Amino acid sequence: MNYWESHLYIWLGLPLLVFFARVVDVTLGTLRIIFISRGKKYIAPLLGFVEVFIWIAVVAQIVRGVNDLFTYLAYAAGFAAGNFVGIYIEDRLAIGTQIIRIIVSNGAEALTDHLHDAGYGVTQVDGQGVNGPVKLIYAVVKRKDLPLVLTIIQQTHPRAFLSIEDVRSTQEGIFPMRAHTSDGTFWGRKSK
Repeated sequence: MNYWESHLYIWLGLPLLVFFARVVDVTLGTLRIIFISRGKKYIAPLLGFVEVFIWIAVVAQIVRGVNDLFTYLAYAAGFAAGNFVGIYIEDRLAIGTQIIRIIVSNGAEALTDHLHDAGYGVTQVDGQGVNGPVKLIYAVVKRKDLPLVLTIIQQTHPRAFLSIEDVRSTQEGIFPMRAHTSDGTFWGRKSK
């Protein structure tokens, strides 16, 4: 390798290699942590194996004697970008289940009817708020269905108080099955 090729590798090639390897490794690490928190115990170790393999290969390149700032910056930038990419991918996968708590002071029946009509199981409980009686409505939904459920809530009761939490696991319940209609849209149907 001549002088220019070695400098091109040190100043451009190696930092790019480190950056992209770090993006992949941290993306896998971010997904691994998310899968662990969602109870996906079989895919997490596989992601961890590939993640650590890439990490050790990148660190070996850096420790090999390259002491330039660009490689270190590429390492840090790859870490930051990998977190972003991992969260983006997990958000697009929308794996898991969430519970939505809805608190309304009136109009609860219309909201529960709309959610039932869309195929979602709903539990309604009487409660007492600061300003008087309220209804607490609980719905457990797949994360992929969350935008549709939020749209139903906003259209039916735009001033409803909402809280949404991840659920590690569920057993039983009513979740809509999705099927394509002839025009390409989806329709929901109750299923157990």
